[in-house]
Amino acid sequence: MSAKRPVDRTVRPTTPAPAEDLLAYLDASPSPCHAVAETAARLEAKGFKRLDERAAWTLRPGDRRYVVRFGSSIAALRVGAKPPADSGFRLVGAHTDSPNLRLKPRPASVRDASLCLDVEVYGSPILATWTDRDLGVAGRVAVAGAHGLEERLVRLDRAVVRIPNVAIHLNRGVNEDGLKLDKHRHLAPVLGGFDGAGPPDATVRAWIATAAGCAPDAILGFDLGLFDLQAARFAGLADEFVVSARLDNLASCHAALLGLLAADDADTTAVALLFDHEEVGSESAEGAAGPFARDLLARLVEAFPGDGGLPRAVAKSLLVSADMAHALHPNQPERHDGVHAPRMNGGPAVKTNANRRYATDGSTGAYFRAMCLAAGVPSQEFVSRGDQACGSTIGPIVATGLGIRTVDVGNPMWAMHSVRETAGRADVGALVRVLTRHFGGLDPLPG
Repeated sequence: MSAKRPVDRTVRPTTPAPAEDLLAYLDASPSPCHAVAETAARLEAKGFKRLDERAAWTLRPGDRRYVVRFGSSIAALRVGAKPPADSGFRLVGAHTDSPNLRLKPRPASVRDASLCLDVEVYGSPILATWTDRDLGVAGRVAVAGAHGLEERLVRLDRAVVRIPNVAIHLNRGVNEDGLKLDKHRHLAPVLGGFDGAGPPDATVRAWIATAAGCAPDAILGFDLGLFDLQAARFAGLADEFVVSARLDNLASCHAALLGLLAADDADTTAVALLFDHEEVGSESAEGAAGPFARDLLARLVEAFPGDGGLPRAVAKSLLVSADMAHALHPNQPERHDGVHAPRMNGGPAVKTNANRRYATDGSTGAYFRAMCLAAGVPSQEFVSRGDQACGSTIGPIVATGLGIRTVDVGNPMWAMHSVRETAGRADVGALVRVLTRHFGGLDPLPG
């Protein structure tokens, strides 16, 4: 008689469609420009049509449109049945950029016998996590074409770029003191050996030109950065985690996109605002501190008759600022504030700060918690320790610029700003369900 086969008691949850879809979205978006292109392609597939900021707009209730500003920020909208001055806006904001290393205009350097890229730190990445990785280069290239300047997306995803670590034999204190990297001297990504034949810039530009499908001397500019070549994936004993680069904050962009696509038509106009440059302060023409949001909402109001214009519409509106939150860390729980420490797969967290680094107040926080209850989604709370500086989001920036009531929320995650981050798989669909309610106008706004 053969031995009985052991029973497999491993929990294998049914893969939620939003979480699977998030993996594909992350892999398609190695740069802000790629994220915008992927978002636009998904909108087009669902019947959304692009609006040109340089043209006059004609809008009608039920229209589905989107606007791209300078290739790295995008706004998608579904026009409501009533004029915005009468019904307001339901908005969700997120950001397309993540901390990384960006190529300088003259992208090559030679260090001893090695050909390296010359890079600048963008935002505040955890630099040590970028060492000993298979890295690619992605972004956009400005090319002199037959009809003027053309912008082309490029993605160099062959594993030829590395930032090598130093052996422990040459840095004996690394495990006790931590890996300390000088941003100028220690972060040159190595492309290969250099024998001194020809200018180093020419070699790098030829490499980029091949991906852009042009001659090297046709490249007149670029916005290119490094990215981790590992694909997004599920992890954990029960595949309960999402592990990927750029979860902060493409996971929130993805949730905003799916929520807008899933929402039913409503009286209110729904708008998803995905901005670039949050990681460096948002102060750019396409950033949250720039005029993009105000320009867009003003034009939406002007497209319909009504008294009071934009101020009246804003007074009837609410923004959900979606940016990832800090999950309780199993190895360092002391870095969190007691009951205000959210856990992954426990639902989205409402983020509060008395000094308004987050824009949440009692009423807007209550609105989001009520939406979670109605959607059957648990909610959590995040507040930083009193002796620890609090981060911020686009929430206070847009709230200040527009005068709009705002709640800051986010799905919990580990290792924010690492080259590879971790979030909860169940939280992906949970946030989508709540944002779908918000866009659909299913819950009354606070008075």
